[in-house]
Amino acid sequence: MRLRTGAVLAVLTAALAVSAIAGLALGPVRIAPGRVVDIVIGGLSGDRPTGAFASIVWDVRMPRILLGAVVGAGLAVAGTVLQALVRNQLADPFLLGASSGASAGAVLVIVFGSAAAGFGMGVPLAAFVGSLAALVAVYAMARRGGTMTTGRLILAGVAVQYILSALTSLVLVLAAHPDQLRSVLFWTLGGLGGARWDELALPTVALLAGGALLLTLARPLDLLLAGEEGAHTLGLDTGRFRAAVFVLTSLVIGVLVACSGAIGFVGLMVPHAARMAVGAGHRALLPVAALGGAVFLLLADLIARTAAAPEEIPVGVVTALVGGPFFLWMLRRASRTEGVTG
Repeated sequence: MRLRTGAVLAVLTAALAVSAIAGLALGPVRIAPGRVVDIVIGGLSGDRPTGAFASIVWDVRMPRILLGAVVGAGLAVAGTVLQALVRNQLADPFLLGASSGASAGAVLVIVFGSAAAGFGMGVPLAAFVGSLAALVAVYAMARRGGTMTTGRLILAGVAVQYILSALTSLVLVLAAHPDQLRSVLFWTLGGLGGARWDELALPTVALLAGGALLLTLARPLDLLLAGEEGAHTLGLDTGRFRAAVFVLTSLVIGVLVACSGAIGFVGLMVPHAARMAVGAGHRALLPVAALGGAVFLLLADLIARTAAAPEEIPVGVVTALVGGPFFLWMLRRASRTEGVTG
């Protein structure tokens, strides 16, 4: 299994490198991959090349590539953890309302709390509070009589998403300035076009710190797969553990959504594919999901930038077009063993 996990990680690392080079090379201005590699190597060695191509690579595309990799990895890790917490492979930060809650919180601060947003932490903090509130609401509504079914989980997530979407639409109507309207649309559809070097530190720290903490919790997450009674028997306080991990996961999701808007289905599809590759053990599953999420979102963003060039499609639209059919397929599989209204 270790050999298999190592091989999967090596393949995903190579795929990530290829995806990053493709993202740096392709766009309205196409740059030869060899030239891209020379520019990147030169910049990393301290002898940054000059000229239009170098400026496009370093100032425009590189921050976007790095943000896409961080957000994709973080959403995939968050989805993996949420699926373990609720013991349901249909769980996802977007479907459970976490991304919508983070977007709603951020939008409220952008439109009505410009002073708080100006301090830099106002938007991420509001996104975290919205994400946590949405997750808690969905979990409370879906859990009944000590059990949780796929049907109740999905219905609760849809209900919370409808409420948050209505709130966001109301804010959109009340927004007075065109810049605010554009920001609200950005949060609703998701995108990486606004990536800047000075905004990469916070999501990167959130991913590295949150991911490292979650990796140390791999064994308790594995215990949850045995069910409530089995986890209790093995010494896990499931109530406290779930509460703590919900908070940590919401923090990661809130920070990521504050930087990229609501991008759906990454946390649904990637963990499922990673589980098929390396099994359900979280010590191997989390790193594989992180790399897979980074690769997936970079490829989705590449499609978003090039499919309708010179126009750009929001990357959240691309992930939804891929993730929607995948979700329906997963739901059909789940319905074979469990009534959707159960």
